[in-house]
Amino acid sequence: MNTEAHLENSVKEALKSLFETEIDPKQIKIELTNPDFEGDFTVLVFPFVRFSKKSPEETADMLGQELRKSNPWIINHNVIKGFLNLSLSHSYWLDWLKNVDLSTIGKAENKPAEKVIVEYSSPNTNKPLHLGHIRNNLLGYSVSELLQFYGYDTKKVNLVNDRGIHICKSMLAYQRFGNDETPESAGVKGDHLIGKYYVVFDLEYKKEIQSLIDAGLSEDDAKKQAPLILEAQAMLQKWEANETETVALWKKLNEWVYAGFNETYTTLGVSFDKFYYESETYLLGKDIVQEGLSKGLFYKKEDDSVWIDLEKEKLDHKLLQRGDGTSVYMTQDMGTADLKYKDFGCDKSIIVVGNEQDYHFKVLFSIMDKLGRPYAKGNYHLSYGMVDLPSGKMKSREGTVVDADDLMAEMIADAKEKTETLGKTDGMSEAEKNQLYYDIGMAALKYFILKVDPSKRMLFDPKESIDLQGDTGPFIQYSYTRIRSILRQAENSEVHTDQALETSERNLVLLLSQFGNVVKKGVDQYSPALVANYIYELARSFNKLYAEVPLLKEMDEAKKANRMAFCTLTAHVLKSGLGILGINAPERM
Repeated sequence: MNTEAHLENSVKEALKSLFETEIDPKQIKIELTNPDFEGDFTVLVFPFVRFSKKSPEETADMLGQELRKSNPWIINHNVIKGFLNLSLSHSYWLDWLKNVDLSTIGKAENKPAEKVIVEYSSPNTNKPLHLGHIRNNLLGYSVSELLQFYGYDTKKVNLVNDRGIHICKSMLAYQRFGNDETPESAGVKGDHLIGKYYVVFDLEYKKEIQSLIDAGLSEDDAKKQAPLILEAQAMLQKWEANETETVALWKKLNEWVYAGFNETYTTLGVSFDKFYYESETYLLGKDIVQEGLSKGLFYKKEDDSVWIDLEKEKLDHKLLQRGDGTSVYMTQDMGTADLKYKDFGCDKSIIVVGNEQDYHFKVLFSIMDKLGRPYAKGNYHLSYGMVDLPSGKMKSREGTVVDADDLMAEMIADAKEKTETLGKTDGMSEAEKNQLYYDIGMAALKYFILKVDPSKRMLFDPKESIDLQGDTGPFIQYSYTRIRSILRQAENSEVHTDQALETSERNLVLLLSQFGNVVKKGVDQYSPALVANYIYELARSFNKLYAEVPLLKEMDEAKKANRMAFCTLTAHVLKSGLGILGINAPERM
């Protein structure tokens, strides 16, 4: 039982004794005390005034007196308006430290029964991964790790967008302008090579549009009648008709792209239990379209396109299949939803996609609910904000994106430069050095992105992210390595519960006791940012302890042993928190 739960039970019993009434536990609100006031925990008293028939201040004082009388570990209380601040004894906190179980701290007391599937990454095979994909991948992977850490049975899946008009644009540009170039002949990764031709298509397409405008067409007509876009549309129809030459080209280019993606995923440190491909799921989606038509849930227009009317759900009408029989994103997403449930039987399905797709997923979930799918209520769109750079927005088709591979290489190079400048690698082998540079660089990238609430748009500054001081991943890593260095020199970490605590020790143990609550809130909100910000505060709290009290040089052996116990637990929680974020915790920096 955590401390808040312990206090909640005590408050419930005290209210029963004072006012002879049973209180709904949901009415008992307990929070950490504001640092500006004395106390460890604060109880909101206003809900109890109707039982006491007294002012909030009088009610709070009565409750405080009763709690201290029946709970000797509550040693002091003070009242600020309708808030009761409680202070717990030093022996309580040391007893908590002595009995904490490193193998279970932060995890659910009872393992959740639900199965959860997290779908993330969702790359297009017409371009390499960029900074926006990095946020998606890091968020999806970290949410999976957070849920897994807490106790959920989770699976990570990736839906690859390997078909559609945008894929045909790259294929057509390669066919027209590629001259049989290969990743080997070009000396680049396959995803970068194909991404180049996506940009080429856009450049040539714009030239054709301008020529048609100069010939007298409107801009809208020019976009529709440009030869390249007509050829791309014809190629899509050939692909869906399984035309041999088109499919062969598609397979060849996609294989190059997948090899490139896998390199990026390995460097980024993310993984998947299963890959899905829209080239497979769109056919299942077409079956669902027929099912919806037969049930009268969908309808056809005169051009044979298939739609659903969701006006009652305030979602308007949505296209599900074009008149020429080709599918749209919604077609394949319906198929993927069914297939995931068939494969994993998941109770919850979390889909990590940017907030520009909020409407799309409201429609998708509504459709699956109308079709009576058993998993419909468990669908959740983890919507996140876009990533900007100091230089502004990114556009793939214009070639102005920040490439994921280039960014990671830059982060690792910056980590190497800073580490070598500090001269902290003496005695390390080249392999150890390279691993350290990687660990620091990726910690800088991952923490900077994951510390931001997923729903918020963010500005990524590579230089700020890699600082060894301040709110950064490397600072947390450095705090961890400092503790590990201390523990390598320690002989005893047995807790002595009869000792007094210094203020910095008390603040640290109070923060350590919150790890489980932070993890639970992170799970409930699908937000690794809560864990990220918590471990930063924990690292700061430890460094304050390090600056204010002697650790290895403490002459009192009982105090020294207690502080080593603090070090042990802090290191464990920091490593666990970093692990949830997908960040390595090096033993030396």
